[in-house]
Amino acid sequence: MNNPTANETPRPEQLVHIIGAGPVGLIMTAMLQSMDGFSIRLYEKRPAYTRTRMVRLAPYLTARSISAYAADEIDGESVAAIFEPSELQESIQFRRSLRPGLLALLEQWNQGFCPLNEIEQGLSDLIDEGGASPVERFRDTLTAEKAIAMLAPRDVMIDCTGANSLLRDHLVPGSGRSNTFKQTLEYAAVVTFLYGKPYLCNEYCKYFKNRENTQYKFVPAVDRIARDADTTHVTGIVSISVEDFAVMPRHCNGDYLRANFPSVAQSMDRFIQMIHNETHGEVLSELEVIRIPLDLYHARNATNRQWHASYQGRGEDGENHPFSNTSVFLVGDSAIGSPYFQSISLGFECAMFLADLLGRRTAPQYVYDSYELLIYKQWLRVYMRSRTIKHNKDIFERLDDTFGVLEKLHIY
Repeated sequence: MNNPTANETPRPEQLVHIIGAGPVGLIMTAMLQSMDGFSIRLYEKRPAYTRTRMVRLAPYLTARSISAYAADEIDGESVAAIFEPSELQESIQFRRSLRPGLLALLEQWNQGFCPLNEIEQGLSDLIDEGGASPVERFRDTLTAEKAIAMLAPRDVMIDCTGANSLLRDHLVPGSGRSNTFKQTLEYAAVVTFLYGKPYLCNEYCKYFKNRENTQYKFVPAVDRIARDADTTHVTGIVSISVEDFAVMPRHCNGDYLRANFPSVAQSMDRFIQMIHNETHGEVLSELEVIRIPLDLYHARNATNRQWHASYQGRGEDGENHPFSNTSVFLVGDSAIGSPYFQSISLGFECAMFLADLLGRRTAPQYVYDSYELLIYKQWLRVYMRSRTIKHNKDIFERLDDTFGVLEKLHIY
């Protein structure tokens, strides 16, 4: 990214509001804290880090070469097609410049799976060590109206509040104009449990352990199977119908599923029994079931640049809107989300790019345009990856139905 002419005279500290203290908000804070010229306010609503689900950071976060960055077997070719080598090289160079403590944490977490709250606590402790720019932490549950009202001219606000973003649908002038593009790829019962043996699952395993499952198939998510000594944390997905989705509760357990959705439960139990026959392990925990729509989405606008270009920055009442002379960015799940892989790595990636832009103290319009382009390219990457996974999954679920497979194939 080329650096346009910046102001020659030193600028005063710029106030940055970071809303959301999940992993993305915390890493954004830690990166800006290590740079001069910012005054950072971090708004967090949770009093403690309690989320213990296992996550796995993508290898590209600590890649030291372009070939290593694009090594993923699913979207490596997409990365090579979407990004210029110079773009990838600049991203790699920036992460090499991260403060040593942060880089060490990323490399540590990149070794395998770790609990989400361990990542959050590690970043929080790093922030507490201090840095070049001061950080104030506020315990507050903000509304969109309250967040917007806090803004003063030249402030920066970064929304890291997740899938139900606080500000995403406020970034476009005019009432009733949605800023969110969303597709529901399928409806699913997501099953998680602990299994008392080390266990790995590949495509062959998924197929042979599902051969007797005709209506429903239990599909373990390979990248979400984590191991801790002899215990395996398993996450599996069962695609369900719209009718199932309408009547299944948001949360339930395995016993409820067996009593009320026996065909869905049978696919799950048959798969688990075949794992037991092979490894002689046992399920160590209650089976937790979450019924969710698997949504693929992104923000059409990841910044407030339309407020600068449209309506001369005025709201419907003719008054200047706070977004007309400030900078607002969506980072992490606020900007992009996919159901088939943990998006924490993508959130970290976008946060690194934005921190690099803000640290250069360049012209705001350049920052908006550069960040919007980055988010669009990452969206193309996520969209193609998600669609590939969904297509492969559809074919997998029809493997014993020759004509069903042919219906899913598009051969030119």
